[in-house]
Amino acid sequence: MDIMSRGPRKGAKSQGDTATREAEVVAAAAELFARDGYAGTSIRDIGEKVGLLGGSLYYYIRSKEALFVRIHDDALQTAEDRIRAAIEGVTDPNARLATACRTLLAIQLDPNSLTTPLMNDFRSVPGNVREQLVERRDAFEDLFRDLVREASLPAGVDREVYRILLLTTLNSAASWYRPGRLSLDEVAQQILRTYSIT
Repeated sequence: MDIMSRGPRKGAKSQGDTATREAEVVAAAAELFARDGYAGTSIRDIGEKVGLLGGSLYYYIRSKEALFVRIHDDALQTAEDRIRAAIEGVTDPNARLATACRTLLAIQLDPNSLTTPLMNDFRSVPGNVREQLVERRDAFEDLFRDLVREASLPAGVDREVYRILLLTTLNSAASWYRPGRLSLDEVAQQILRTYSIT
């Protein structure tokens, strides 16, 4: 019998099993980071949540730092993909910016979204990790930089300051928004009116 035609060794992990287990580790870590923060989550905590000892856990991850960066990057990529899908086909520059703002607001107010808790934990991570997060966040904000550059804004508005204020308001929404008096769409409209694009 040809050695290449044999099945996997006893105890060996198939690629599918490894990918599934790795996804479980990432999901568990994301939940813990969102709930307890970077500093409050240990490798042991993650291992216990998925039933792996520390040594076995490192089969699936390089380090706590790398895992946090991966989850942060995945969350921002998911948000960016959702915003790009929302503005696809919208041709008016102001309508594109308004749609992107409404979509980001919905993401930030989604209780299952990771973007808010991971962004709020920004200052507690080590400096080398923070540098990687800043690089990815800057890439995400390029989307809004482009949208603001193309929008029709009142004369004299500094577009960089405008973008920073707009994103600060949207990204902090989870800390001040309370459901009830205004719907999410009405809040989005108020933010957009404040920033003079509707």
